[in-house]
Amino acid sequence: MALAAAGGGAVVQAAGTDAWNGLRGGVARLMGRGEAEREQVELERLDRTRAALEAAGDSEEGERVRVAQTVAWQTRFETLLEEVPDPQRERIVAELKTLIDQAGTARGAGSVHNDFRQATFHGPVQGSGTQNNHYHR
Repeated sequence: MALAAAGGGAVVQAAGTDAWNGLRGGVARLMGRGEAEREQVELERLDRTRAALEAAGDSEEGERVRVAQTVAWQTRFETLLEEVPDPQRERIVAELKTLIDQAGTARGAGSVHNDFRQATFHGPVQGSGTQNNHYHR
């Protein structure tokens, strides 16, 4: 699950950056599993994700869109990892890790700020890295 969450975060964070094209193609190949038609569907899905993120901007609504897109891609990666047989899963895990690493390298060593003012969470919330929580009232 942590890997799927990192993958979802990488998709969202790469949108609109130099890392996007490489990540976009890699994710489409990974999700398409060797089927050209499936790969094309994933490319279109990724393009819709990027368009939604760009349209949302940096507003509070934009943060909700980023969270929703992160969760959507996390779920897609989780489903992929659950559906494939063990020998393929190992290869997919390795490829997904490589894509996440490449996206992180292309973005550079920066920090991510998530502002969850007035946010409501239902169910578990996962994250990784260092968290600095600031509560605004």
